[in-house]
Amino acid sequence: MYETTAHITTRNASRYLQQLCKHWTHKFEVAFDQLHGTIDFGGGERTDLIADETGLRALVYADTPEAADKLAQVVENHLTRFAFREDISFDWSPAAETDSVARKVS
Repeated sequence: MYETTAHITTRNASRYLQQLCKHWTHKFEVAFDQLHGTIDFGGGERTDLIADETGLRALVYADTPEAADKLAQVVENHLTRFAFREDISFDWSPAAETDSVARKVS
């Protein structure tokens, strides 16, 4: 399993978390409240979202580094559209074992 993670600094973390989760409820298995969300995309791909006073943490999990990177880009694109009123940025964590952004987790 590979993971890539980003922290998005915003005062609207809970709003974006809920918006992203609601957006995918019709298509995927989703569970969320104001501070935590999980989107299960199937096939071993999942995104966890954690909101706090400093922003939103996005954790993306997939079976390969390439799949994790691709899913991270999908999550980033959606959150960027939802946050169009502010300039948010993503600093995805570097990989430990590969040149990819994703890193292997157990």
